[in-house]
Amino acid sequence: MSKLFEAQRAIKRWREHPVAFVREVLQVEPDAWQLDALEAFPHHPRLAMKACKGPGKTALLSWLAWNFLVTRPHPKIAATSITSDNLADGLWTEMSLWQGKSPLLKETFEWQKTRIVNKEHRETWWMSARTWPKSGNATQQSDTLAGLHADYLLFLIDEAGGIPDAVMAAAEAGLSGSRGGGGKEAHIVMAGNPTHLEGPLWRACTSERDLWHVTEITSDPDDPKRTHRVSAQWAREQIAKYGRDNPWVLVNVFGRFPPSSLNSLIGPDEVREAMRRHYREDAYSFAAMVLGVDVAREGDDSSVIFPRQGVVAWVPTVLRNADTVQGAGMVARQWTDRKADAVFIDNTGGFGGGWIDQLRVLRHQPTAVHFSGKADDPRYANKRAEMWFRMCEWIKGGGALPESPELVAELTTPSYFFKGDRLQIEDKDQVKERLGRSPDLADALGLTFAAEVRKLTPLEEARKSQPRKAYSPFDRM
Repeated sequence: MSKLFEAQRAIKRWREHPVAFVREVLQVEPDAWQLDALEAFPHHPRLAMKACKGPGKTALLSWLAWNFLVTRPHPKIAATSITSDNLADGLWTEMSLWQGKSPLLKETFEWQKTRIVNKEHRETWWMSARTWPKSGNATQQSDTLAGLHADYLLFLIDEAGGIPDAVMAAAEAGLSGSRGGGGKEAHIVMAGNPTHLEGPLWRACTSERDLWHVTEITSDPDDPKRTHRVSAQWAREQIAKYGRDNPWVLVNVFGRFPPSSLNSLIGPDEVREAMRRHYREDAYSFAAMVLGVDVAREGDDSSVIFPRQGVVAWVPTVLRNADTVQGAGMVARQWTDRKADAVFIDNTGGFGGGWIDQLRVLRHQPTAVHFSGKADDPRYANKRAEMWFRMCEWIKGGGALPESPELVAELTTPSYFFKGDRLQIEDKDQVKERLGRSPDLADALGLTFAAEVRKLTPLEEARKSQPRKAYSPFDRM
């Protein structure tokens, strides 16, 4: 006698009470927010979970999937996520994990790379992993969840914050088709971080909230309903370090959408205020002098050398149509004249490589920076995003800028977004298209925030300025 047959008496109860299924079949006690979602599932065709980072939302999706597979006859489940890797490493791995904890699930179902099937009804009783082409058009994306027909349908969408509208539209079509075309039951369940101020998750939590049961999940250390899967100490550290209104904290700690006003990294009033600031020399003379160098990529771009010392950024040097020797020569001259402690040069795509090589010929040691490279801070998707956020925090925190209408426009045009749970900003080409020119001034200033720099001591400065020569064993004789 199969375990599924033995469980027949319990199935009706598990169907009406998924919490009992989780406790009895999966042998786990759900958190408070998970109890809310589990109890809501049988009564709501649309269930959305707006979550902070790491509360166990993917586990909850897998519990609902297993509950649906066990308690509905011949169901079909389609699952998708923001990427194929995310689906494989997240929800699909979670399905395998919980199957391994249950003799009933191991005996009744077979876990495959992209499907989970009932061993006795392989063609009609299954769950399927679906992916969508990021470069595809809306029609191609909508095909991800299209074509499902059964009395019992479930659409699962993980990391829903970045899911295209076309993918959700296909799930909605399946929902309406089942409910209006003879189907008995259909559900859409999505979970994700509130990273985008548009898209399915955003609408479910705002303009379409009356259609959805929304479960909100926070790790706010002061909220009694917080998830305990996220350390309260970690949450307090993030709040203390970055502030309660920081967009990364809002999304990842509080599980809240950042306000639309934060889509721009910085506002024009904040930039103009920085241009009105003036400091006495003793406010910055102790700090390291840093040069940020943005090398022109195309004929209409400019190369920019931007000096900054502590709280003061000086008037930049703008070079047009400068070749490698001319550009490197100007950097070397400013390096010497300003006694710079470090020089950071953008070498994204190799455009700054010639300048870097020429400076080394001139006995300087610049640091190459790749905008698409890995950030030091895990909050950021790449190095450029990290530098820009550091720069904007510096401006808001009291940095002084030179007067420049062009710099105002360049600093305030880019907007940020989330890539997964990491902050990203528009790339240079996107900004150029909207601004009408490349943001060379702002990128050069941003490069001065590539890394922390210590001011050289007089002895270190003297050693650096001494000419180098080849070692000879006869020098001491």
